[in-house]
Amino acid sequence: MRIFAAILISVGLAASGAWSQPSTEQGAIQITRSASQPPRPAPDANFTGAARIDSAFGPNAPAHMSGARVVFDPGARTAWHTHPLGQLLIVTAGTGRVQRWGDAIDEIRQGDVVWIPPGQKHWHGAAPNSSMTHIAILEQLDGKSVDWMEKVSDAQYGAPLRGQSAVASAPRPRPSQAAMGDFAPKLAEITDNVLYGDIWERPQLSKRDRSLATVAALIALNRPDQLRSHLNIARQNGVTQEELIETITHLAFYTGWPNAVTAIGVAREVFK
Repeated sequence: MRIFAAILISVGLAASGAWSQPSTEQGAIQITRSASQPPRPAPDANFTGAARIDSAFGPNAPAHMSGARVVFDPGARTAWHTHPLGQLLIVTAGTGRVQRWGDAIDEIRQGDVVWIPPGQKHWHGAAPNSSMTHIAILEQLDGKSVDWMEKVSDAQYGAPLRGQSAVASAPRPRPSQAAMGDFAPKLAEITDNVLYGDIWERPQLSKRDRSLATVAALIALNRPDQLRSHLNIARQNGVTQEELIETITHLAFYTGWPNAVTAIGVAREVFK
C-alpha cells in the first residue's frame, strides 16, 4: 500500500503497519495504541523549524481518509502546499497561523476548526511565541493527498495578521517589564534579556520541555504565584491540561502532597 497523506508522505509511515492492526474478524473495530506510534520528526524538506508527527492513520478501504496529530514548536510551519480534496485542521493546543496564497495570515487557537478547500495553496504552523498542535485530516484522490511546494520565507511568515496594519506599532512591554519594570527596572531587564531572551530561546530544549521543567520546579518550591503564570506559558507552549495534571500527580510523591494540592488549586483556576 502506498505511503500516504500530506504531512506523512516523507515520514515513511507505511499505511499497512503504522496505523492499523490485524483483526481476526471482518468488520471488527481497530484500535492503534499511542505507545505503538512514538512521535517522529517532521521532514525538513517540507517543514521549517521543529515539528513532530504522531497518531498517524491512513486510508482504510473503502475510505480514502488519512491524517495525524502534528505538534509545531514556536515559529515552526509547513511549506506551501495544496491538497486535491482539501484538508481539515482541528487545533487542540496553543496558537497558530494559517494562510492561503494571496490572502492575509489568520491566527488560529485551541478549539478552532479550519477547512482548506481543494487545490488552494496554503501553509499552517505555530505562532512566533507559541507552540501549536493540530489534528490534520484529508483524503486521497487517485492515491495522492498533497503537492508540496516552496518553503515559507521568514518575510512571508512575519507578515501582518489579518486586520493588522503593516506599519509597525509600538512594541508591547516585555513580560518582566510589564510586571515589575516600574519598580525594579534592572531586575526586569536582566530577567527579560537573560532568562527569556537567552535561556528560553536555546535550541537544546524545546520551549515545551522548558515549561514542564519550570512548572515542576515551581511545584517543588511551592510558589503558586509564579506557577500560575508559568502554567499559562506552558499552555501556550503546547502542554496539555492532562499532561500538567499528570505532572502534578507524579510530583506529589517526590515533593509532598501539600505542594501538589496547592498546584492543583492553581491549575484549576488557570484551566477554568
